[in-house]
Amino acid sequence: MDDQLTFEDWKLSKQLKSAIDELGFVKPTPIQAESYSLILSGRNVVGISQTGTGKTLAFMLPVLQDMKFSEQIAPRVLVLVPTRELVVQLVNNIQEYSKYKTVRVIGVYGGANINKQKEAVAQGSDIIVATPGRLYDIVMHGALSMKSVKKLIIDEVDVMLDLGFRFQLNNIFELLPSKRQNIMFSATMTDEVNTLIHDFFVEPHSISIAVSGTPLENIKQTCYAVPNFYTKANLLSLLLQDKDTYSKVLVFVSSKKNADRLLPKMQEVYGEEIGVIHSNKTQNYRLRNIEAFEEGKMRVLIATDVIARGLDLEKVSHVFNIDTPNFPENYMHRIGRTGRAEEQGSSILFFTEKELDAKEAIEDLMDYQIPQLTLPEDLVFSQELIPEERKTRSGESNYNRNDKKKLSGDAFHEKKDKNKKVNLGSKWKRIGAKKYKKPQKRGDKIQNMASKRRKKKK
Repeated sequence: MDDQLTFEDWKLSKQLKSAIDELGFVKPTPIQAESYSLILSGRNVVGISQTGTGKTLAFMLPVLQDMKFSEQIAPRVLVLVPTRELVVQLVNNIQEYSKYKTVRVIGVYGGANINKQKEAVAQGSDIIVATPGRLYDIVMHGALSMKSVKKLIIDEVDVMLDLGFRFQLNNIFELLPSKRQNIMFSATMTDEVNTLIHDFFVEPHSISIAVSGTPLENIKQTCYAVPNFYTKANLLSLLLQDKDTYSKVLVFVSSKKNADRLLPKMQEVYGEEIGVIHSNKTQNYRLRNIEAFEEGKMRVLIATDVIARGLDLEKVSHVFNIDTPNFPENYMHRIGRTGRAEEQGSSILFFTEKELDAKEAIEDLMDYQIPQLTLPEDLVFSQELIPEERKTRSGESNYNRNDKKKLSGDAFHEKKDKNKKVNLGSKWKRIGAKKYKKPQKRGDKIQNMASKRRKKKK
């Protein structure tokens, strides 16, 4: 990429240029520079680029540059994303980019009133941003037609496939016109992503910029070896006392359970400075917390991987990994929430002895050893363990319902004679039927007579 390249060189429309200037964008990122002319030419494009490299503007800027005013009802551009939060974020981004253009953009996602969304799309739109499930429901209700879609954009496609949306994607592809431009962006190139490309994309041009596993130079990475979950909570609480350094912090945990365990511990010290988002929270609750975090009303946000994936949270000073992710790529996605748009960021990983293998897998992926820091002297070491960390008396891990149950042995005493009896059925079945060869019930008698007639015929 030419380091001297600026948005001025692309001869953007005055409306787009004014909006870009207001947002403070001066130079395109590498993925934006590589994809702009290709997307503008109408070619199918597959962009593989690590999170935080400016993928949203990379695919939306050429699309908006090419978009002309229209009053038609059916949308011309469809953007598919995996989560509700991403729909809301992307709609806001498009509205910012097209501030001085007449572009109608509508967000469609689950967890909201479907009738209101049906009414909104019926009034007409240029761009629909949607999650696959809700979009398919609205189309099946007859409220939306996909026949006018000229450009299909799939963002965070690797997450979408991880969440099991392949079936819905297949259904949506069948509803779209065959002649369309396909644009797909992902942080990782998995086997499923590759299969999707070969099944539905015709001769796509691939762009790979800072693929997942490449450590971003503008993110400082460090780690701490910590014995257990609640000691991790104490360490996080201790570090967060420095409010100037840790001014806007995103804390990742591996599960909703751990998020709900960590939140009350943090709120004991920091109160409303701490919030949480995960899939068990209502949509309005999640959006309120994200908004409060972005506006600086909330300093720390605890999140799970799926919810925070793809969210463009500005000026996050630090990302904490309370749990070491089992999949190394998830670590890359997490730390990509900081150091966005080539700004400086910091990432801190907490790992236990059990998580050491997962940490080493991350380092192998990056080909980089994360510097380990010494624990603070005033850190309080907790003896409290979460169920997953507890041991039984035999030293084995606490029972997990997903593990195979062990078969119990014989009873410690001999059974009494009356309990040794075996149920042989009724007396008629054992004695009467053999002696009299007659049915006990009329229904059986009829069946027997029919059987006798068949025998006579033979």
